[in-house]
Order: sequence, then C-alpha cells, then structure tokens
Amino acid sequence: MTRIAEVIVDVPLLQTDKPFSYLVPSEFSDMISPGMRVHVPFGRGGRLVQGIVTRVINSLAEADDYSQNLNELKEISELLDVEAVLSEEQLALADEMRHKVFSYKISIFKAMLPNLLNSKYDKLLTKENGESIRWSTLNTKEQLIAMKDFHSGNGAITYVAESKEHRKTEKFVVPNWEALEVYEPTKSSKKRIEFRKILLETDKKLPFAEAVAMASRPIVNLFAENGLIKIEEVEVSRTTNFFSDISSDRAKSLNNEQQEAFNQILRADSEKTFLLEGVTGSGKTEIYLQIIAEALKIGKTSIVLVPEISLTSQIAKRFIARFGEKVALLHSRLSEGERYDEWRRVKSGEAKIVVGTRSAIFAPLQNIGVIIMDEEHDGSYKQESNPRYQAKDIVLWRGKFHHAKVILGSATPSLESRARAERGIYQLLKLEHRANPKAQLAEIKIIDMRQNLSDQSANFSHALLEKISEKLIKHEQIVLLLNRRGYSSFVMCRDCGFVVKCPNCDVALTLHMDTRTLNCHYCGHREVIPQVCPNCQSRKIGYYGSGTQKIEEELNNLLPDVKILRMDVDTTSRKGAHEKILKAFGNGKADILLGTQMIAKGLDFPNVTLVGVINADTSLNLPDFRSSERTFQLLTQVAGRSGRAEKHGEVLIQTFNPEHYAIQLSQRQDYEAFYATEMNFRRALAYPPYWYTVLIVVSHKEEEEVVKRSYEIATMLQRNLTEKAKILGPLAQPVARTHQLYHYQIIVRFRFEERLEDTLNQLLDWTQLVENRDLRVIIDFDPMNFV
Repeated sequence: MTRIAEVIVDVPLLQTDKPFSYLVPSEFSDMISPGMRVHVPFGRGGRLVQGIVTRVINSLAEADDYSQNLNELKEISELLDVEAVLSEEQLALADEMRHKVFSYKISIFKAMLPNLLNSKYDKLLTKENGESIRWSTLNTKEQLIAMKDFHSGNGAITYVAESKEHRKTEKFVVPNWEALEVYEPTKSSKKRIEFRKILLETDKKLPFAEAVAMASRPIVNLFAENGLIKIEEVEVSRTTNFFSDISSDRAKSLNNEQQEAFNQILRADSEKTFLLEGVTGSGKTEIYLQIIAEALKIGKTSIVLVPEISLTSQIAKRFIARFGEKVALLHSRLSEGERYDEWRRVKSGEAKIVVGTRSAIFAPLQNIGVIIMDEEHDGSYKQESNPRYQAKDIVLWRGKFHHAKVILGSATPSLESRARAERGIYQLLKLEHRANPKAQLAEIKIIDMRQNLSDQSANFSHALLEKISEKLIKHEQIVLLLNRRGYSSFVMCRDCGFVVKCPNCDVALTLHMDTRTLNCHYCGHREVIPQVCPNCQSRKIGYYGSGTQKIEEELNNLLPDVKILRMDVDTTSRKGAHEKILKAFGNGKADILLGTQMIAKGLDFPNVTLVGVINADTSLNLPDFRSSERTFQLLTQVAGRSGRAEKHGEVLIQTFNPEHYAIQLSQRQDYEAFYATEMNFRRALAYPPYWYTVLIVVSHKEEEEVVKRSYEIATMLQRNLTEKAKILGPLAQPVARTHQLYHYQIIVRFRFEERLEDTLNQLLDWTQLVENRDLRVIIDFDPMNFV
C-alpha cells in the first residue's frame, strides 16, 4: 500500500507554514506515525531538512495537496525516531497556538522539544577523486576555492542533515567469574594476580576508568582479549546529581486555612481552575505537595511551574525530598544533554512530576491530574521571542485537555486572574495568615528619600544603615533589593554633558566595574571605559546612577567586615551559580544578600529579619501601564522574605514617591485595596483586563523606511478591522533603536474583533513580499511590556 506523510518542514516562512506531502518508503511504512521527526528533500535543490510528520494517509486522494500525483512526490529520506517525539495532544496544541501567537508551526514544534532533537545541517563537497569534505570544516578562503571548483565542474555539492541527538554512555568492565576461577596468571605477574583477585571479590561491574587505575590499560585489554572480562558501554543519565544530598521529607500538618483550601481542591470536579491567593509564607507549597501526592495515588502526573530559575532549585529540593526520583527538572540553565535526559525520563513515564520554568509546560507527560503555576502573576511566564506564548494560556489548555485541576498561586495575583475569579471563571481560595503562627508578617516602614539622604551615601538613608548595623550585631541576616544591575546607569562628561551610548542602540551604556567595561543590556555591545571624553577630550568623566555592583562596593566601604553576596544576571550567568549563592547564604556564610528582582520571590531563610528596598521607584517610573502593578507585586513579594520564622521581621522601603498608592498599599500589604484602585484606572483607560491588546513592532535599518512601512500596516489594519478596534500609532518605541534597527510600534485595542486573526495572518503574508525582505515585524498578542 502506498502511504503518504504530511510534513511540516524546518523552514520558518509563511509560504512553508503548511504540510507538504511525501511518499513513505516501504521500509518505513509500518513504523511511521504523526509526531515523528524525518529528513526530507526540500525545494528545487532537494536539500535535506528536518520535518515533523503531522498526518499519515493511505492515498493521495486524502491528502491536502491535490496538485500533485504520486510520480511527482518526493520520498522521505530518513526516519529519525522509533516512536513519536510529539504526541497527538502536542500536535493539537500547536494548531491551537498558531491562532494566537502568530508564529510558524515549525517554531512552535521546536519550542516543545529539547534542542538535541533539532537537526544540524551541512554541505558535503565531493571532489573528482571521490574525496568528500564538509563545508563547515573549511575556512572562508577554502570555501571560496571550493565554490570556484564547483562552478568549474570540478566537484559536486550535496546537502546533509543529521540529528544532534546524543546519549551519554560510560564504559564498564563486567567480570566473567567462571573464567576467572580457572585462570592462573604466572607468579611473576603481580598486577594480573591482584586484578584477578579484585574481580573475583566483586559482585558487580566496575567503571572502566576505575579498572584501568587498579591495573593498567594493557592488562585490562589482555583480560578482555582472553574472555576474562567483557567491556560494555552503558547509557548513563547526566542528571543523577540532582537527587544527591537531599534528605527525604514527610507531609506536614496543615492549619485550618490550608486544610480548607486542600479539601476544596480535592473535592472539586476535575477540569477546574483555582486561584490560590495566599500571603507570603502562608504555606502554598505544602498544599501543592499534598495535592500532587493525592494525584499520584490515582496514577496521575503533575506539572509545577515557577517563574525564575533562581526559584527552581529551592522548590525542586522540596519536591525531590517528598517524591524522590519521580521528579524531573526542566529549565534553560540545564545543559542540552541534561535537558534531553530529563525530557526522556518524562517521555518514558519514569518521571511523574515535572518542575520547571515557562517551557516546562510542554513536558510530554500523559494522564495529567494537576498543573500548578506558582507566582502566577510573574511577567517572565510570557515568552518574549518566537513563539511568543503566554504559559498561562498553555496551562489552561492542557488542563482542559486532560480534565486536570489547575492551581494558580500568588500572594499578589495578576489583575487579569483576579478579575476572572471575581466573575467565577476561577474559584478563589484565600490564605490570609502565615503557616507558622509564630511568623507574623513583617513590619514595613517607608523612608522618604527626599528628606532622609545620608551624609555617608547617596543610596542609603540613615534609618536603613542604622537598621543594618543593628541586625548585624544580633547576627541576623539582611536582604537588600535594587532592581538595576551593573555599576552605574551611565557615564557622562561633566564638562560638555556627553553621554557614552551604544553604537547599535539608542541607550546609554551601563558601567560594569568588575570587567571595567561599558555594556549594552540590549545588544551585548561592550567597550572599554574612556579615560577622556570622546567629544571634548576632557578628563572629567563621571559615573551616574547606581546598580547592584556599585551598591556592593559602597557596602564594602561602609561595612568592611561584612560578608556580602550579590545575585543578579551578571553573577548568575554560569551554570549552578544560583544554587551556589543561595546555598552559601542559607548556610550563614554571608550577612547580606544583595540582588535584583530574582531575590524577591520564593526564598525562605529563617534568619532573615530585615529587607531593605534601596530604590522602590526603579519600576514605578517606567512608562508602562503595568508599572504600578509590578511595583506593588515586587515590594509585597520582597517584604515577604523577612521574618519567616520566629524572629520579628522588618522592611524598610526607600522611595522618592512615598505618596504613590502602589507604595502606600504595599506597606499595608493590602492587595484588595490595590486591586480595586488599579482596576478603576484600567477601566477608565481601556486597558487589560477590560480590553485585549496586540502590539505590532516594525523594525528596519533605515528610519524613513520603517516609518513608511508602519503607516502601510496601520492602513491595512484600519481597512480590515471594525470601528470598534482602537488603533494607536504608529509611534517610535521608547527605545527607538537597538541592534542597528529602528523600531516603531502600533497597538491594537479591542474587546471583540472577529476579523483580527485573518488580518494578522494577512499581515504575516505581506511581510513575505520581496520588497519587505529587510523588514522585521513582530506580532505580540497580550504583550507584557509596552507603553
């Protein structure tokens, strides 16, 4: 029987964002199924590309492409999988996402898979004498010579594609005990006698390296050649260290509030979504653990999402302590090999619980009973590059697909989630007290920096410095938050006012003193700190603004005997850095933990009795309608790091805007009042959750061209959408130039707009025109960051 496979190819263009039909060779006919990876010839040159099979059909009449006959169809070149890597559920999810994220189907598929399952591509140059050379091994000059040879008819070029899939193996020595019993080495061969004795006394296989260290490589090889041992390669996991040094843990008694929330979740029908709103330290994680334990009892699996990688290690330890090797970790700080190994543990059914960041929602679990999204309000759950998905949307879709219970947890829920709970779409559960009755919410004070600047420092008030000293005398620990990394915000000449800017972006370069460089946090450009002004040659170069690096230096000068740990993007770029810093702080090896927003959530250190917010206005002053919400959430979350055990906790918030409602209400920890106040503003200004938004960003290297194309897009939107949709722009973005590109934006606000999806797909089609090939257009549905 002739079978045909419909394949989405790894060529992310609108013209290829559809299945292409391929003949299935007879040797694959009984093995191929939807969700498998294949290599197929594509285009006129027949270059090999990877693809995902989305459908297998038995005749051309059933295929979507009726323009070809069987003789015109190309054959699949290679089948890469024994079983499908994408399930029917994931294929259906990709179809659903395509309607909202406006990204190509192949990009969505690739987001669901570990990177080692993506193919690598190369060209093979075959000379007249039959010698073959890989294009990737040649330097630029050699490639040029090879191309000239090819065009002169002195060779051939073929395309190759290879899966990057790699499984780690180790060599082991397996003793043949029967043969060893009768083997008698000569008396002069002391090493052979000793090695034989070791092998006879062991009842297991030995690592090859260990065996070589005991004897020698020649002796090990000699034993293998004589059948006394067998050398075999065994696949080993790259993630076994995840489960070391973690003591097992038992379920804790729940207080009345926790028990009531637990009972309501447990008794509820499946396919229900709960918003678990609990003050910091109220014991949400223990409820998660006990709900998952109940799911395991009935053979169900679970997913737990956390927003920050810094939280993954802490919460993962709690889950591993409770459930052991049933837990798999999935996050971006794993190596490609580790992520692949963990994905395979999930795929095989060995792991029943997945803990991870945003992309862990795509974990290939079957029979899901519970999906938990901790700190559900956090903006990092939105993917800011293609495909631009909101993890919460995927959580809700998978919950419905599996008839699973979904728990969204937060001390400060997003306004969108709380509004859904008010309308009864989610069931609201509240935890208003801390789980430990001796751990009361911290006392919060606001420091007006307009009146409390210290003589010792421009960044610390007298009150905060005094309180730090007081806690240090008591040998208690301190957390300090400044949501700005680097040393200084910008470098300026004090004579002419020249500010050193990035050559690629419209932003001032940030000073990093540890590397003694000026860095761009947008494009990564780096240059040395100038000794003289590039504009007027003055030597009066000044550093302005403060980042975490400068605060660390100030603290070291003010408190020279105090041990400080800094936690920001710069200090956590290396693998394992998060865990190392938090472990050191938890073990009391530092007095102060200084960091950006990554220290504000989820951290639980009983000896922390003071939290200091150095500048509460860094996020408040951003021109973004969510700035007040983010400020309230950040201050409430970081305040929750203080006084989590028996010791009294205190929080000092330094601000130049002490009257702002977000700061006033964070002092009172009054989420209800903040929700009511902010919702009134959102309603009056037609912002989410009352209206939906789509952000369209248009970029080009020439400003005149980006303005022209932006107005063409705005006209297209106005022509196709109804009058109910509000189109704002085009306007230059606040940072109007990055990566040597100019950026303009258009915002579409709407409540109900049936034509929107078709119009945005039409826009995608328009971007593929030849005259727009240098144009970059981003379509971001429900953006988390815009002004």
